[in-house]
Amino acid sequence: MATDTAEVTAPAGGSHQPAGATEPQWRPRFNPWLIALTVTLASFMEVLDTSIANVALPHIAGGMSASEDEATWVLTSYLVSNAIILPLSGWFSLLLGRKRFYMTCVAVFTISSFLCGIAPTLGLLVLFRILQGIGGGGLQPSEQAILADTFLPRQRGMAFAIYGVAVVTAPAIGPTLGGWITDNFTWRWIFFINIPVGIVSLILTTFMLEDPPYFVKERLERLKTKLRVDYWGIIFVALGLGFLQIVLDKGERDDWFASNFIRTCGFIAAVGLVLAVYWELTRKDPVVDLSLLKDRNFGISAFLMFMVGVILLGSTVLIPQYLQLVMGYSATQAGLAISPGGLLVMLMLPFVGLMLSKVEARWMIGIGLAITAAALIHMTSFDVYMDFKYAALARCFQAAGLAFLFVPINTAAYAFVPPTKNNAASGLINLARNVGGSLGISIVTTILDRRAQFHQARLTEHATLLNPYFNSAVSSATRVFGRGNAGNSPYALLMHTLQQQASVLAYIDCFWLLGLTFAALLPLIFLMRKTKPGRAAAAH
Repeated sequence: MATDTAEVTAPAGGSHQPAGATEPQWRPRFNPWLIALTVTLASFMEVLDTSIANVALPHIAGGMSASEDEATWVLTSYLVSNAIILPLSGWFSLLLGRKRFYMTCVAVFTISSFLCGIAPTLGLLVLFRILQGIGGGGLQPSEQAILADTFLPRQRGMAFAIYGVAVVTAPAIGPTLGGWITDNFTWRWIFFINIPVGIVSLILTTFMLEDPPYFVKERLERLKTKLRVDYWGIIFVALGLGFLQIVLDKGERDDWFASNFIRTCGFIAAVGLVLAVYWELTRKDPVVDLSLLKDRNFGISAFLMFMVGVILLGSTVLIPQYLQLVMGYSATQAGLAISPGGLLVMLMLPFVGLMLSKVEARWMIGIGLAITAAALIHMTSFDVYMDFKYAALARCFQAAGLAFLFVPINTAAYAFVPPTKNNAASGLINLARNVGGSLGISIVTTILDRRAQFHQARLTEHATLLNPYFNSAVSSATRVFGRGNAGNSPYALLMHTLQQQASVLAYIDCFWLLGLTFAALLPLIFLMRKTKPGRAAAAH
């Protein structure tokens, strides 16, 4: 893999030059930091679109004369097309050229955002969201590959920190921003705000981006040998990932495998994924290069990024829901409570990127895993009496751990990946995070529902006149509120309290599960290979 300018640079294709043959690493014509900000601009909006529409669903359903369940396809369609294109982005970059592919994605994302904003019917809105997901899905992997090539190895930590700001903070502020736009304007503006950003990104990309020489050479050589279109690979990947995303997004709402629809989608997803893995591992020119997972560092990093997705989006659902449904916060108040965590991540990521030039990535990952696990276990102390400050600080505690994970994991993932594989690697690792996020949301929503029922059943066992504590509570409520009527009788008030406590216990169960799972990942860092801080791994 390419190292610093004074080191031997492997040529395109990953083979080595003869001893003593050296050449300076390619450097872009423009300042690398300007390039980083340019490519991060569109990626931030793309990640934001995965969550900004959530709070607008009731408004979309009302405006389109549809049920709220039908309106959820606005979210599902975007996630499905996004998941399909992510692993294919490396192959399309090779086919079209990285700059051309990236600009095409920005253009498709921007145009489809405009079409979503003017969509007259729900069917057309879902169709345009599919197009938007296709355009957006190629942005993140392309950006990571561009950053990996644009920056010297010792600078990659800081470069990935800029990218991390977009990926980590966008899902956190999405619901709050979406709610504010919907309340003050109309839901259509959650799509229109992408248009000026997309136009600016296209203009800057046109002048600043260029494909590195090794990539151009590799692409031309592959095209000369008649790069075959892996049609079956594309079909199997699309079926497997597309239907898996539908299962994860719709499963809890349709009672999982009690639904014929979910069972059918699950079967198609399983068959598609199995066939995709077999087919791609046996092809000479696979559309998804699964052989990268054979590298120990990349495989472990991809799995850790998958788990970061689980925690990031899972907790982003848990904490605001807890504050709104249990504590009675408004959507804006809940958003303000988790916002300091996003701000802390933005401040810490450059610091973490700087530390990577001095500290080995795997030890940074270990610190991040330990802090995140401790933060999640700390959240098991949540109760109905905690104040705003306690919730905000708990989120900041968790955010501090996530800041130590995202950049070091990306840095470790690319340590032993040849430059010619950067596009394929970025597609796989972004896919891991996105699928992990979808799985995380499905897991926490299912556990919340099932454990709340369990705890309510257990607590109800003690709500009997044979229990002196229950009789005392009924007497106290009667003295304060009187006997009332069916709606506000002492029994109704106590039942409300019981349901609230059952919900609290269900949230605590989720925090325990996520915290202990993250703690169990710590031994994985000892399986990763050593890399010198601030330098690429030796080619091998």
